[in-house]
Amino acid sequence: MSDIDLHRPLIGQQGSRTALNTPALVLDRDALGRNIAAMAAFAKANAIALRPHAKTHKSAEIAKLQLAAGARGICCAKLGEAEALAGEGVGAMLITSPVVTPQAIARLAALHKQIAGLMVVADHPDNVAALAAATKGAARKLPVVVDIDPGIRRTGVASPQAALALARQIAASEMLHYAGLQFYCGAQQHIASFAERRAAIEDRTLYLSSVIDLLRSEGLAPEIVTGGGTGTHRIDAALGVINELQVGSYVFMDKQYLDCDLSGEAIPPFETALFIDAHVISANAPSMATIDSGFKALSTDGGNPAVAAGAPAEAAFFFMGDEHGALIAPGHEFKLGDRVTLTAPHCDPTVNLYDAYHVVRGDTLIDIWPVTARGRSR
Repeated sequence: MSDIDLHRPLIGQQGSRTALNTPALVLDRDALGRNIAAMAAFAKANAIALRPHAKTHKSAEIAKLQLAAGARGICCAKLGEAEALAGEGVGAMLITSPVVTPQAIARLAALHKQIAGLMVVADHPDNVAALAAATKGAARKLPVVVDIDPGIRRTGVASPQAALALARQIAASEMLHYAGLQFYCGAQQHIASFAERRAAIEDRTLYLSSVIDLLRSEGLAPEIVTGGGTGTHRIDAALGVINELQVGSYVFMDKQYLDCDLSGEAIPPFETALFIDAHVISANAPSMATIDSGFKALSTDGGNPAVAAGAPAEAAFFFMGDEHGALIAPGHEFKLGDRVTLTAPHCDPTVNLYDAYHVVRGDTLIDIWPVTARGRSR
């Protein structure tokens, strides 16, 4: 039985969160709404566009809330994510990873016919040629964004000259539209110190500016300069070079970002909205309990989760295998059936472990939202 079918009868019942079968992915609806509103207000005040990254939430419902709050569009990391969201009525999407194989490009061309607002990145002339060939005869041009490598050697052209050559190729194509640049500094997003993060982004932005200057001198000034993220949104806005923010994790605030000073004011600008509810299933040793949440319930690339409720905040968590985790809290007496709420170490891969969000207001389940693009990584 799916999570949706299992828990649907609980929707609207006072205190129904306590009756969830666990582990369960839980979303605080009011905190989510405040986070979306806060980022939208920030963008409006700083005259910068938002294109939030759906790789974080993979949810058509959340994407629609972001668009309704004023986002220009949505980012998708993979073509499969974009297809899943488009199937639920979401348009205006930028695919932020290159789409290069013939079978994937054929799907991209079909999606381009389906929705009007599709864009894609490219970082190689062969890919640009393949995109142009696949869209020949289409009713409208496919917007293509030149992906710039910020120094992490993942994707992106490796020099300003390569960016210029690719922009020229796109602009000269009958079926493609040169839409601008992408510059995502992923390695800098989680630098804990605001001052150190700002220094790192200032350095990378100088490089980005050199690329833009070269393009402008050749009559190819980019309309869109998209990038940034939750960790650097304030810095990017202040520097004024990026004009579209690809923020993602702000909607949830996982442990990785909670460990960072995002504002330079030691005051988190966003709230924790995403949680994993678990239960104690064994408590036979003093000050220690086993809960029903292990590797299959929590991502492991962001460290261990923190306790949000149901046990002392300082309780230490240890993974105990696929299905289990351990909590150790000296002096605390755990009891069978205790509900323990954890924060996600890294929200994106944690969300991908679940079929649905259990949307709550207080301790009441008010809705269940599918994780629309779960597993759509191809």
